[in-house]
Amino acid sequence: MSLDGRTAEYWNTVGQDNARHVTAPAKALAGHRTHGPHFEPVRLDHLTTEARNPASETLDGLTTVEMVRVMNSEDARVAEAVGREAEAIATVVDVVADRLKRGGRLIYTGAGTSGRLGVLDASECPPTFNTDPSMVVGIIAGGVQALTTAVEGAEDSPELGASDLEAIGLGPNDVLVGIATSGRTPYVVGGLRYARKVGAYTVALSCNAAAEIIEMADTAITPVVGPEVLSGSTRLKAGTATKLVLNTITTGAMVRLGKTFGNLMVDLRPTNSKLHSRAVRIVQQATGIDAAAAQAMLTACGGEVKLAIVAQLADVSPEEAQTRLAECGGLVRKSIRR
Repeated sequence: MSLDGRTAEYWNTVGQDNARHVTAPAKALAGHRTHGPHFEPVRLDHLTTEARNPASETLDGLTTVEMVRVMNSEDARVAEAVGREAEAIATVVDVVADRLKRGGRLIYTGAGTSGRLGVLDASECPPTFNTDPSMVVGIIAGGVQALTTAVEGAEDSPELGASDLEAIGLGPNDVLVGIATSGRTPYVVGGLRYARKVGAYTVALSCNAAAEIIEMADTAITPVVGPEVLSGSTRLKAGTATKLVLNTITTGAMVRLGKTFGNLMVDLRPTNSKLHSRAVRIVQQATGIDAAAAQAMLTACGGEVKLAIVAQLADVSPEEAQTRLAECGGLVRKSIRR
């Protein structure tokens, strides 16, 4: 996960803070282990994502290929559900692009699978779009440990959801996307409430139509995917829908920020052999020159793909190409036409 100075310090300590929070009930129950931990009952029967799916009620009795086909058939519903949220997603894309232009950040917050997906999307932005690691940040209940191990109880604290955002300095220029499939996760609820308090733009991403977090958001994105093949296992259809939405938000915002030329990633960071080869190929595809010429132009432009494209297509020096890009807000097409 990519972190800026403030978030690095936060992640170094959040594991200890969360450990104190989560283990407190365990200490209170010392000597009464046979009764297990105490959790307040939560009403889930009204949630679509917790309902039983008629198509998979005999799941354990199906042949393997039948089981695969049932899952695939249910997965096919996900893209349609996300498509129905196109206008809401587009609104968020434009808001995120505007806030990022003004120096704000896109922050994801969530617990469990939702939190992991937010961290994943955030971590993919620097190598794909050459963004500063602090531009898109993923926060998960329970801290770094929760990426690979369930931190029981972390999602039940709205106070922790707020304090984790306070620790990274969430402010009015930022956009907070609270991700909660159920729409009621206390950690996310606390985060959204804190975000509204400090003036950040709030987005509620859930997969239930009557989600509690909707009323806490400036914009709600609600792809209702229906009951899961495995009842309540929201890492399935709901998780896929969440990833599709996050993909669209960051990709769309980066397009608006000039990180692409057509459908080419022209702001990628060639940090390994594969990405270097991709950079050469992108320059070739954008300009029509051969691999050797593309490599030479990239070298002359310090490995910057969009600089190489502008220099080649506008027939100007790398220095002039840099000036044009600066004057045109990093937009390749506009820089070439100028």
